[in-house]
Order: sequence, then structure tokens, then C-alpha cells
Amino acid sequence: MFRLRPLRSARRSFSTYSKSERTQSRQRLAATSAVVAASVIVYSGLKHATIQNDSLPSSSFNPEYSSEKSKGSRPNSDDTLNTLVWGSNSSQKLLPSDSQSESIRSPTIAKWLDNVALRDLVLHKKYAACVDARGDVYQWGQGVEPSLLLKGQNIVQLQSTDAKIYALSSSGRIYALETGPTQQSSEQVSHTRSNSSWWATGWIWGREVIGAFQEIVPRTQLSWGEKFISISAGNDHLLGLTSAGRAFAHPINNDANAYGQLGFRKFDVPDTSSQSKERIPVELVPKSIADPYAKASPFKRGIFESTAEQTTAAPLQFCPDIFEIPSLQGIKISQLIAGGRSSFALTSTGRVLGWGANEYGQIGLGDNVTLNTITVPTEVILWRMAQGAQTKCLNVSAGGDLTCFTVERTTQADTPRSSRTIELLLSGNGQYGSLGNNLYTNAQGSPIRARNISNLTEYDDETKGLRPITPDSISVSPTGHVLLTLNSNLGRDLLAWGRNYDSELGNGKRSGLAVPTTLIDSDGERFLLRRKKAKEVLDFQGIIWKRGVEVEQKAVAGYNSSAVFWKVST
Repeated sequence: MFRLRPLRSARRSFSTYSKSERTQSRQRLAATSAVVAASVIVYSGLKHATIQNDSLPSSSFNPEYSSEKSKGSRPNSDDTLNTLVWGSNSSQKLLPSDSQSESIRSPTIAKWLDNVALRDLVLHKKYAACVDARGDVYQWGQGVEPSLLLKGQNIVQLQSTDAKIYALSSSGRIYALETGPTQQSSEQVSHTRSNSSWWATGWIWGREVIGAFQEIVPRTQLSWGEKFISISAGNDHLLGLTSAGRAFAHPINNDANAYGQLGFRKFDVPDTSSQSKERIPVELVPKSIADPYAKASPFKRGIFESTAEQTTAAPLQFCPDIFEIPSLQGIKISQLIAGGRSSFALTSTGRVLGWGANEYGQIGLGDNVTLNTITVPTEVILWRMAQGAQTKCLNVSAGGDLTCFTVERTTQADTPRSSRTIELLLSGNGQYGSLGNNLYTNAQGSPIRARNISNLTEYDDETKGLRPITPDSISVSPTGHVLLTLNSNLGRDLLAWGRNYDSELGNGKRSGLAVPTTLIDSDGERFLLRRKKAKEVLDFQGIIWKRGVEVEQKAVAGYNSSAVFWKVST
């Protein structure tokens, strides 16, 4: 049994830094201001409260604890880890026991997570899930108290979809979990696998494993020592990257390749109707090919309808396999990212390939490419606006119909005084201001530079020169807002922009922002994300996991909601 302390009166806000820390920060700022003048950083402030992170439950998911803990607006001590949440709480995914608040307008402490450091956190439409410090998976939301989904598999990463949660273990195994509480408790351990394809509670290789799950296995055999190191899920498809730089894709349902986002059309699945090992061939044809006259006049559609009816696919059964993308074989991939209905591969040489849905120009192929569907991985040209400079993509982030490219540009590369700058380019749906260029644009095919966070530099004491200020992390929400952590000598600023209908930007308002803007705490200070050594870290059940652990705050943009949690390195 697990016990969580009450959530009803546990909402409070406070500054992320103490007064002494802020004084030291001002002194450092004053000492370096003369030098940093060469580098202009323009930030607009969001008027809002910030908070720190993390503390934890004890032993029963019955939310009953003393309300005295929630009094006041300051943390109990600087050693406390506090998780901060804001945005839509209509399904109680932010504060499970607070059914009164439809939205949380400012960063608020999730008191029930005090002193809990996590490995990963996802915020889906109606539920949230996390991996605690021990590598166990928990889920809550939709009126359901936090429940244990998977224990004993040492999970390091989660990806959420409507029907399933996908988990990646430290050993490189991918598991599919049902998005609902496990029906079996630890007292009901059967120590055996179930006869069905879904494994029930049991023992695997001497380790106790609790939860219903199925492993997603590669259809193509991996090399010796090769394993999956990252996964990324869209609305209907999952991408997996191996340590050897190979790209794989997994179909979640019949819409997995509706826009060609899988990168292949034909595959096979096991025949579950019989005990044989036979496999059934499946072909998922993109809509643009299956119905090329979808947007044509009624006259043309009438000619094509009879043929289209014959090509209607049967419902896809659950597929337990993940398949290598044929067109990317032989290309070493360093990052594989899924948008809502699109896919992106960053090569080891800094080039980007994109494919899938492109109605809003989210793949970034340029304004002249008006195709709604790109079925073949196609290179994204990122050097149109910087002729004469060497361009290399460092990172790709995507969510929904929006894509962010972190690009490095180097000029005068043959001389000792070569200059290096970092730009953030965005493409796709910008109707909520998500492109960050101070415009509200429905579609943007050519990646455009975001304001306030591109081409920033600061003085480097070691090199006695200027160096670029780079984004530390970027989280893109499927619903249209972005959280970016900007890393400089003066700290890790949290910036936000885009959609704000449910106060997911955390500025106390509900109007969107079209320019990256720094979050401001209740004392008027910048919202800085911290790194530190935690005195102690608790797991999700309130049990001490380790002491003296290095943790850092990480921002997550989910469906109509946001959170800042303490992340423990794995």
C-alpha cells in the first residue's frame, strides 16, 4: 500500500533562489556587465511566480496527511526538492486530488511529490506518468490515484500515446504498457508469464517484475552489444534509435503511416488467431497514395471512390515488433525524433532528414514545397539564410505540428578568429505564436529564426573571447507551446512562448506569446533552473533511494500543461 499526503491545500508558489543566492547573482552580473555588453540578451518578462522542486509520498495512495505541511509560501528548507506544475488540471493529471481547479495559472508546488527526483515525466491529454529514481513506472489522472504500472525493469525513458505508454529500459529493451492501473498487486505475484502476449506479474531472470506489459522486439537482429538508446512517440507511431545509429519505427495503430511517417509501408505481424508461428502481411498505405483525390472536386472523387473502397485496410492488431527503416540503412543517425504525424532523423554529420505530414510546413522543406505528405526521408535545408557560413544542426525537437532546429553556424572557419553562433529555427503551425518570431502564422515551410534566443553570445574567461549562448533543453508541447532552457554564465533561464489557453505558459494569463519570454518569479527575479547535490532522494513510495545525488531541474511541456521536476541522472 502507498500513502500520499493531502493535495487539497498543497498549492503554493515561491522564488527558486534564496535572498543570499540572488545577492551573489547580482554581484556576478555587475562584475561581468561591462564585458557582456558586447553580447545583447533581450528577454521579456512574464509576470509570474516560480517555484522549486520535489518531495514525496509515503505509503498509501489515499491522500491523507496533515495540512500543516502546506501552510506558507516558502519551502521548508533549501534542501527540499519541489516539483512545479501549471496549466490544465481538468483530468487531475497535475494535482490528482484537486478536482476543483480546471487550470493552474501559475507554477504551483505539487506537494505530494516533495523530495522525489524522477528519471522522466510525461503529461498526456488525460493522464500523466513518470519514472521514479528506482526506475519504476507510475501513472495517474482521469480521477485515478497514482498507480504502479511497472516495477523491476529499470526504466530510463517514457513516451506517451492515447492507448499505451512506451518505456525504455537501461538495458535497451522497449516495453508497451496499457494506460491504466495494474490490476495485480505485489501480493498477487504469480511468478509466471501469462499465456497471452501480454506478460503479467512475475519473475524475469531472478528479478521481481510487477505489471502488465509486452516487449517490443526488433524484427531485424541487432549486432552484438547494440541496444536501443532512445525512443520518441508521435500520435500513432514510435521511433527507436540504437547505439549503432540505426533507425527503427513501430506502428501503433492503423494511422501509423497515414502520412508516410513510418518510412515504410509493408511489414508483417504475428497471427494471434492460431497457435502457429505464421505471420500476416500488412500494408499501411499513406492517404495521399490511397486516396489522391481526397481534396478534389466531387466529380473526380466519384470516379475514384469505387477503387478506394477496395483498398480499405482491416484494423491493425497490436504489433509486437519494431522495424528498421529501409531508406536509412547505412546512414549513421545521432537523433531520431517523432512529431505528431512526422519524423526526423539527425545524422552524425549534422544534417536533418524529415518525412511525414507537411500540411503546415512542419518538415521545413521550404515554402515552395506544398505537398501535404512526404513519404520518403528528405533533407531539410537549413543554410538558406546563412550563405557563406558552415551550418550544422545540433538538435531537433518536435511536438504536434511544430518543429525546432538548433543550428550552429561558423564563419571564417579557416582562420583562428572564426566566429560561431547558435540559432533556433522553427517551422510548422504558428497560429498560437509558437514560431517565436512575433507573428501568428498558420503555416511556415521555411525554418525561421526565433527572436530573443538566436545569435546570443557571452564572454568566456578561458578563451578571453566571446562564445555562443546555447539552449540547454527544448520541450515542445503537442498542443502548441514551447519551454526552453537557455544556458549562460549567469544561470539557466526558463523561457516560454506559444499557446496559453489553459495558462500553460505559467504567467498568470491566458493570452499566448509570440516571442520567447523569460519566466519571472514572485520577487521579480528570473526563473532559473538549478543543479545541485540533493541531501536525499526519495522514490515514489516515500522510501529513501540514495543520499548525496546530483540532480537538476528540467522543464516539460505536455498537453495543455507544463511542469518542472528534479531529474536524477541515470
